[in-house]
Order: sequence, then structure tokens, then C-alpha cells
Amino acid sequence: MTKTPESTATVPTKEAEEKTRGGAMGANSLVRMLSLLDMFTPSSPSWSSDALISALGTSRSTGYRYIKALADIGLLTPVAEGNYMLGPRIIELDLQIRNCDPLYNAAGPLLKKLVEQTQFSSIACALYSGSVLCVREELSPTSPSRMLSRGQKRPLFRGAASKIILAHLGPHQLRSIFNKHKDTIATSGLGADWASFRSNLSDIRRAGHTVTVGEFNSGVIGVAAPVLNHAGQILGSVGIAGPEEKFDRAELDRIVELVMDAGQKVTERVGLVASGTDRPARSVG
Repeated sequence: MTKTPESTATVPTKEAEEKTRGGAMGANSLVRMLSLLDMFTPSSPSWSSDALISALGTSRSTGYRYIKALADIGLLTPVAEGNYMLGPRIIELDLQIRNCDPLYNAAGPLLKKLVEQTQFSSIACALYSGSVLCVREELSPTSPSRMLSRGQKRPLFRGAASKIILAHLGPHQLRSIFNKHKDTIATSGLGADWASFRSNLSDIRRAGHTVTVGEFNSGVIGVAAPVLNHAGQILGSVGIAGPEEKFDRAELDRIVELVMDAGQKVTERVGLVASGTDRPARSVG
């Protein structure tokens, strides 16, 4: 008779379960505390403690603890009448990013060159979760009044800088995006069904650039090319934007070549810095 071996699996103790649950609660608390920073916008630059706590939906003691913690490290700063604004530590962090971010630094000289070559404003953008974030811009005298600038986000489905990034995402990412945003995708001209969506993006990817007119700002034309990491995965895009009435269509091919060349050169420069750039594309949704 064969003896059944005893199981080597260990049953979690109550102490271990509580530790795991406590860790998850701690992570959730940190996310909730940092979400306070998202509430500060150009239209609402300052908030009272009571308003922050009410919007956060926590107890008063928890809310005050969060606010104090953020203020202690300079992410919030007190102002008049008991209100708070975003703090000076954010300025320090932005300087650190400007000094160290490979995409920001690799794109800088090439964006300036694009402005000189095309007389249009130029931008560098990065894939950021479910959107596209402007990392750097160089303005021309004819810059559009609502030009995308550093720190601003745009949706994935409109504008040249966004569409060229979207076209370089992987098939599984695109399938997930399509399933979640079918209606938005259909109205953006990228396809009313999965087959046409995939086909349109394949065309953009093969071309190595995209051109859009008035998709985000009326009367603004944009041309963009991809920026890839060392592994050939999408990091972001570079491109130009300007008023359509100033754009000579006879110059389109030349400008497309200049933008694609800039994208290739930024890709090469970013690829020289392994740390922080040789990574897969961010998950999107």
C-alpha cells in the first residue's frame, strides 16, 4: 500500500493574513492621499482643508493627516485663509526631470531645429497611461493659441502626436483599447469596427508618420513621427503643429521627411541611455 505524502503547503496564519490585508490598505491609503494633488487645477488652484477632505470622502482625522503629510514634504503649501496650493517640492522635481529625462533632453536640440526648418512649433510627447503627455515644446512666431505645451495631456485618438503613438502599440493593447473605446474611436475616424481600426493603424505605422488637420484644435495642422526605445517599442512622438492657413501643401513631403528624420534621431539619442528608457510601452486603457 502506497503511503500518500503529506502536503508541504502551509496554511496562512491569522497574523500573515492581517499583514497582507494591512499592506493592501496601506497602498490604497497612499494612492488616496496622492490623489489630492489631482484636485489642483488652473480653475481651482487653491483648496481649503474642509473642501479637500469633503472631496476625498475620508474622515476628518484621516484627511488632516493626509494634508499634513503632503505639506510636510512640500507637495502642498499653506496660503491665506487656511487654504492650500501645490507646493515648491513639485518645482524641484520638475527641475530634476528636465535635467535627467532622456526624452526631454534628446528631443531638445531637434525640436529647435524643426522650428528653424519648418517655421512651425514643435513638440515631443510621451505615452502616459491612457493618454499622451507633452514633455517639451519649442514655439514659433506663428504658434497656435492652444498649442499643446509641457505638462498637458491629450487623448490617444485625436491629433498627429497621439495617433502615431497609438499606431505603434501592440495588438493586445489595441484590442483592449478598442473594446473599451469603440464609440470614441469611431468618431475619431480610426474605424467603426476592429478590422478597420487595425487596418487604419497599420497604414499609419507603415508610413512612419501621420498628418492631421483640425482634429484637436480647429484650423491646426499637425505632423508627427514615432520615438522608440532601444527594444523598438513606442515611447512617444515628435512633431510640428501650426495654423493651416500658413501651411504650404507643396511643402508637405519635405516637412514629413524632416519630422521623420527628427523622430529617428531622437530615437537614436534615447537609445544611448539604457537606464529608464529600455522598457516596454506603458499599459494603456
